[in-house]
Amino acid sequence: MLKVTVGQGKGLRTFQEVWPEKRLIVLKLLNQETVSQLEWQELFYGVHLVCLWDEKGAIKIYDCLQADIVEFIVHAQRKLQSQRGEQALLTTYIVEWRKFFTQSNYLPLPFRQLEQSLQFKVPTSTSTSTSASSSSAASTSANTALTSTAAGPSTSAAAAANSTTSPSSGSSSKKNTTEVSIVRKLMLDSWNEHIFCDIKDRLQESAMKIVHAERNGDAYDAQLVIGVRESYVNLCSSPDDKLHIYRENFEAAYLKATAAFYRLKTTEQQQANGVLAFMRYADAKLREEETRAKRYLEPSSYCDLIQTCVKALVGDHMNIIIAECAALIREYETEKLNLMFRLLDRVRDGVDPMLRDLESHIVTAGLADMLSASDVITQDSEKYVERLLELFNKFSSLVKYAFKDDPRFLTARDKAFKTVVNDTSVFKLELPTGLTNRGVKSITPESKCPELLANYCDMLLRRTPLSKKLTSEQIDARLRDVLLVLKYVNNKDVFMRYHKVHLTRRLILSTSADSEKEEDIVEWLREAGMPADYVNRLGRMFQDIKLSEDLNTQFRSCTGRHDAINIKILNAGAWARCSERVSVSLPLELEDYIPDVEEFYKKNFCGRKLQWYHHMSNGTITFVNNFGRYDLDVTTFQMAVLFAWNQRPHDKISYENLRLATELPDPELRRTLWSLVAFPKLKKQILLMEPATITTPKDFSENTLFSVNQEFAVVKNGKAQRRGKMNMIGRLQLSTERSQQEDNQSIVQLRILRTQEAIIKIMKMRKRLNNATLQAELIDILKNMFLPSKKMIKEQLEWLIEHKYMRRDDDDINTFIYVA
Repeated sequence: MLKVTVGQGKGLRTFQEVWPEKRLIVLKLLNQETVSQLEWQELFYGVHLVCLWDEKGAIKIYDCLQADIVEFIVHAQRKLQSQRGEQALLTTYIVEWRKFFTQSNYLPLPFRQLEQSLQFKVPTSTSTSTSASSSSAASTSANTALTSTAAGPSTSAAAAANSTTSPSSGSSSKKNTTEVSIVRKLMLDSWNEHIFCDIKDRLQESAMKIVHAERNGDAYDAQLVIGVRESYVNLCSSPDDKLHIYRENFEAAYLKATAAFYRLKTTEQQQANGVLAFMRYADAKLREEETRAKRYLEPSSYCDLIQTCVKALVGDHMNIIIAECAALIREYETEKLNLMFRLLDRVRDGVDPMLRDLESHIVTAGLADMLSASDVITQDSEKYVERLLELFNKFSSLVKYAFKDDPRFLTARDKAFKTVVNDTSVFKLELPTGLTNRGVKSITPESKCPELLANYCDMLLRRTPLSKKLTSEQIDARLRDVLLVLKYVNNKDVFMRYHKVHLTRRLILSTSADSEKEEDIVEWLREAGMPADYVNRLGRMFQDIKLSEDLNTQFRSCTGRHDAINIKILNAGAWARCSERVSVSLPLELEDYIPDVEEFYKKNFCGRKLQWYHHMSNGTITFVNNFGRYDLDVTTFQMAVLFAWNQRPHDKISYENLRLATELPDPELRRTLWSLVAFPKLKKQILLMEPATITTPKDFSENTLFSVNQEFAVVKNGKAQRRGKMNMIGRLQLSTERSQQEDNQSIVQLRILRTQEAIIKIMKMRKRLNNATLQAELIDILKNMFLPSKKMIKEQLEWLIEHKYMRRDDDDINTFIYVA
């Protein structure tokens, strides 16, 4: 049997031979005394030898090392127990702890062989029950060493020592040292057991007193608190949760002390200074605590500390803070509101009462402002829109400066402003919805806002005093403002209807201030989310005007006519709807053109039918009397009436004879005659009537006489002009009186068709859907046109079921099934 020895020929080195001299080096390390390089290397080598060759050497070294560490800790404990003052205790503890903790980083290094031998063998509290398994581990290591030392024992020993101190040692060894080092764990657990558990309450209490002094503005030493915190953080030896001791002790004590401090202080502050001063105090203290937390706490504790502070400074006093909100909003105290917002936003759902107060204020203040100016804004669409924009900018400024444009407050502003825009208390559009049991039409009032917005757009796009005094950029800005308000309008289909009517007038009369802006507004409407079919019809109207220009050029070249006539061929599906045509006896000068135009059109376009809408036509006539010569822009109806005097300019013609001569319906004739006898822009009217006391067109009788005013003249700057031009058209009448009465009904009818179409579209795609989901999807589709009422949705669902487009589920009446 081959016997191999290690140790420069001195024989087998046992624990009793090696450890006593190596222990002296360990004591030097614990006491932070100077250790030479040779001693440091010998400590590595000695531990290595004992663990390899002595069967129970590893356990013996561990027990002796534990005893020396405990002895060192007990000595430090005596120093601490002798300290009576709180600061002296903290100072001594931090000095002793830092010295010990520093050594806990170095002392385990020479004992890596020990840790490899005892790995997974020694529990947190070492006992003799581990000896057998440890011996087995040591024996295995010794067998490995025998194999290595057969080649050369001294070289092997040197290699072992070098590998122990080398920074590039194996990953498993490094992991044992930094994460599961047995010696380091022994040191930290021993300190915890003999010192920390005994004085941790005193340490925490003393540290919290220093923090308390800092909060009160007294003198303090922050480094003492930081030192205590560091010991709590570094003391835990568990690799799974390194902050366990810190969290269970220091953090808990810090949070408890913080809550207790501010519970007392907040009551004092409220009683002494009032709510607004208390909010400033709370905001300042929250910022202070955030800064203090970065000094005294670990990052993982920041959130818990802020929650504790917020609860003590804000959460427990929300009722008194919220009570001030409504008054601050009414007074537009943006700085104080911003302070309140910053505080309450830290509390879960804390800003919800502020949102409700903001909504309530916008609705109340907005409607009160509109009602106070109702006499003006109901008569002037420009003033109405400017008033709305002024309110919107005012509320937006409040949200911007008080709440930093927080999305929740922007949503609240939009919701409340939408209520103001769609309110019907100032003026309303009454839409008939059907017949009641008594046979009377039920009326649903809606806001007149979309109609006024369309009127304002018309003022900007038409040649008016308003559009003439504004620059192109200003008109663009105001049109954008109109679209901004339009975003809050529920029933955008009403706006589109009136906008289309105004556009029709501008295109027919050629009164647009800028044709490019006309097309720009159409694209802006598309960008604003208006339905594509609405916008496409507007685009088609521009195409028709351009095509009509080409047709006029061709017509004049074919017929040899001069510029006496300008025809406009319009697509019936794209232009404003006309429910009926108005009969009129045209002057011969116009009547002669109609066959020529129809013949020309039939040659160029086969299969198309022309319908003449004389109430949408206009022209220019030359009016000559004893005083002068004037060019008058008139409607076709006005032209037909005036031409009755063409052959007899000095006669008086009765109302009945005019009706026979023009063949105009009674309402149209009355309206036309009134525009000629009482035109508001003329000081001298074109026609005179007898009796002159008539005040309304309804007072005309069959025997009322009309004659040409031979003293008619255009007056400018108080002086009658012998020549001039006057526009008598005013607002071109695009529909008859009867169709105007039908307009509101047609709006409702179109909505019904749109609702049916959307329901079928949804059901065709979904096949099967419950009532709640169907209504949600339906509103989402129709919201850019109008908001259907629940009554309308219910009626159309019943209509579609009755006509077999869909049916109810047999087991659930709230579920609908599409019928292909």
